[in-house]
Amino acid sequence: MIKKLHLYLLIAGACISLNSAAQDAVSYQTPPKEIADLLLAKPTPGVSIDGKAEWILFSERNSYPSVEELALPEYRIAGLRLNPNNYSPSRQTYINNFSLKNIKSNQTFQVAGLPTPLYASNISWNPSENKIAFTNTTQKGVDLYIIDLATKKAVKTNKAFLNVVLGSGLTWLNDNTIIYRTVTKPASAAPKKPLMPKGPTIQQNLGKAAPSATYQDLIKSPFDEQLFEFFATSQLVKNTAGVETAIGKPAIYGSTSLSPDKNYMMIETIRKPFSYLVTANGFPSTVTITDLTGKTIKVIAELPSSEGTPSGYDNTQNVPRGFDWRDDEPATLVWSKPLDSGLIKKDVPFHDAVYALSAPFTGTEKELFKTQTRYRGVQWGDANLALIMEGLRSKQTNKVSRYNPTTGEVEELYSRNQTDAYGNPGSPVTTKNKYGRQVIKTVDNGTKLLMNNVVGSSEKGDLPFLAKFDLTTKKNEIIWRSAEGTFEYVSDVINPDKLVLLTRKESQKLVPNYFIKNLMLRIADQPITNFTNPYPSLEGITKQKISYKRADGVDLTGDLYLPKGYNKDKDGPLPSLIWAYPREFNSAADAAQIRGSKDKFTTISWASPIFWVTRGYAVLDNAEMPIVAKDGKKPNDTFVDQLQLNAEAAINKLADLGVGDKKRMAVGGHSYGAFMTANLLAHTNLFAAGIARSGAYNRTLTPFGFQNEERTYWQVPQLYYEMSPFSYADKIKTPILLIHGDSDDNPGTFPINSERLFNAIKGAGGTTRFVFLPYEAHSYRGKENLLHMLWEQDQWLEKYVKNKK
Repeated sequence: MIKKLHLYLLIAGACISLNSAAQDAVSYQTPPKEIADLLLAKPTPGVSIDGKAEWILFSERNSYPSVEELALPEYRIAGLRLNPNNYSPSRQTYINNFSLKNIKSNQTFQVAGLPTPLYASNISWNPSENKIAFTNTTQKGVDLYIIDLATKKAVKTNKAFLNVVLGSGLTWLNDNTIIYRTVTKPASAAPKKPLMPKGPTIQQNLGKAAPSATYQDLIKSPFDEQLFEFFATSQLVKNTAGVETAIGKPAIYGSTSLSPDKNYMMIETIRKPFSYLVTANGFPSTVTITDLTGKTIKVIAELPSSEGTPSGYDNTQNVPRGFDWRDDEPATLVWSKPLDSGLIKKDVPFHDAVYALSAPFTGTEKELFKTQTRYRGVQWGDANLALIMEGLRSKQTNKVSRYNPTTGEVEELYSRNQTDAYGNPGSPVTTKNKYGRQVIKTVDNGTKLLMNNVVGSSEKGDLPFLAKFDLTTKKNEIIWRSAEGTFEYVSDVINPDKLVLLTRKESQKLVPNYFIKNLMLRIADQPITNFTNPYPSLEGITKQKISYKRADGVDLTGDLYLPKGYNKDKDGPLPSLIWAYPREFNSAADAAQIRGSKDKFTTISWASPIFWVTRGYAVLDNAEMPIVAKDGKKPNDTFVDQLQLNAEAAINKLADLGVGDKKRMAVGGHSYGAFMTANLLAHTNLFAAGIARSGAYNRTLTPFGFQNEERTYWQVPQLYYEMSPFSYADKIKTPILLIHGDSDDNPGTFPINSERLFNAIKGAGGTTRFVFLPYEAHSYRGKENLLHMLWEQDQWLEKYVKNKK
């Protein structure tokens, strides 16, 4: 392990007392105890329940790793972040303990045989659900363990270390045999970077369009290519009772998938040349059908690099895509091809066709059906029923059609705008077929689908439901819905015919727990977990879903939190923090729909603004910031104006309620919420201060589109300029706290965004502070970094909001 780290924050424009200074070196600070205790509260265990609801696997996790763990060696290549010592991703959240509970006997058992320390992940039940596989990561490699429910003991079963660089790839062949990838060479044999390169790194383009998103951690040199090839190469093996048998030869396996009858595998292998413009999942690849010894049965496709994908969210390469097995047949491969050369604006009656090829894969592919928009996949049922999904991201549309595989008949069941939360009928309930695959379950003599909606948006807030969708009338009949005052959703349907459900239930006062519910017998729900409140200090705070209108009539909502014991008549208006994330809508009606539930139990993540309700603030979380298409224009054509309307409406509502002080309002957000924050401070004087974490502030750095904006910079340069708060940095006079991880891995939010905005505001004489968190990606993880981040935010709000003079 490396020596104990100290944080050297880049702080310009302010020192600890927030007076003017160029830079200040600061050791880690800790926020007030009420904030620190909430952050470090032990999280509720994860829950994995077998299909018969007989056994529960509890997975315990630490709250957050130390920054010291984040600082371990790391290679960043091909869009991956790798630990060079053990063939695994370098940034993972691990499980540190397993226990089992038998639901019938109500007994809980500690799993024996676990390695110490335990760094577990990749949980996978076997077909009969009497064994559970998981991986354990050590400093030297990744091992495979199997828990036997009969003995409640975990046993290490691998001989060679696993290679999980491109995913764990754990696949159960049967109850006693599991397929995975192993390393081919010790990590110590990795190529060593020469001091003297063979020459410069050169890229070129010979007139072929290759628009690309702004990915991070890409291959940048021939040496990076060597490292990627070394660490991504693995050997497929099948393990039976600890005996490993090689399948085929070593290769760079992008993915492997077993046919339903378990006689074949579909394998995608990555090949050269590796791209310097896209991540590993966009590298050239070969899709092959093999038998279980690795022998090639048929090469299905040779796919090029995705560099050539046309810009535009509904455009695709003019090549086959979406390879998958048909779940209701022994071994039938299904995939799609564009009929529009990959260009969605081409005027054709159908844009995609879907094809199939069955074992022994010697014939020619058969066309199954065509889609009028972009094909998104199939859910299989049986020889007479499947569901086709298609839609357009650019128009936010989604359509589901019934498909009869025997007759070829296609009939639309429903279509809706993706942003129409009220119109979502739910997802079909599935059941295991004879191949052990999940397929659509029909009820009432095959005339209806069971539909599970785990959100259940409504005018009364989110109320999850279970429904029956009539395939003839195309109507959805709700047969169960979460009771008002609670938030309860169906986690699994244990018995679709008898309507025995596994639900997760919570309320403002009830900690989320799991129950078995019987809709037919209507007996009392059976509790199967008993988790306690990890946040006792939040007891007594109030939460309500508030509704209000912005000036142009669009309805908005937000989750308002008020401190324990607060009385507005006695205590008066509070300093307030509004936290939000903008979303685009093509419909004002959809934008006005109520989202979220006032009845959810309040939980805290590191990113939450709710910490500050314990510090005497009114907190408006999830404040709706819709950006709505108007007068035939795109949503972003009036982005800044609509941000202002949203913010004014939220501020006015808090003031009208008597809980918010208009002169002491702060705004904040993460990622696109940070982009929103900087724009609001650049164009309005509504706020006393702002907090912007890991945002993108100069849209010219994402010239081929961003968020849901698919137009390029060269098509609408003025839009890119006007939506960039960097363009108006000289107007940002409201104090703004900028925070960014120095290892941000999110496309578009490169750390240079915060660096340059800070320098621009500083140069124009604004009040700003820039905190650069070491080793943090787009989502922060290090305990010391998180505590310090919360301290920074608390200091900022106390000085510029609560105690504003």
